[in-house]
Amino acid sequence: QVQLVESGGGSVQAGDSLRLSCAASGGTFSLYAMGWFRQAPGKEREFVAAINRIGGMTSYSDSVKGRFTMSRDNAKSTVYLQMNSLKSEDTAVYYCAATVTTSGRANYISGNEYNYWGQGTHVTVSS
Repeated sequence: QVQLVESGGGSVQAGDSLRLSCAASGGTFSLYAMGWFRQAPGKEREFVAAINRIGGMTSYSDSVKGRFTMSRDNAKSTVYLQMNSLKSEDTAVYYCAATVTTSGRANYISGNEYNYWGQGTHVTVSS
């Protein structure tokens, strides 16, 4: 069983940056591809970014591509989401997710592909 704990959320102004972290425990971190999803008030959960087991490949939604960067540190069992040039439409609860895999791919873009989820961290961007 893997436990995921997100941190780093907060309230910022449009154009600012934030870095989210997701610390994993209870499993072999290098066996998991990781993803970030978000859910805005009144909207469905959506894919944000994913990274493969090793960290050499990433995938991003079109809405964040070029502004957000996902990375991982397997020695620390942690993934990060660096969010730059934040917009009001980035306001949401951000969730970290993990999926066990032997694949090296990073295109796990459906929430149904993930086995474990964190509790979420709030990000509010004011314009």
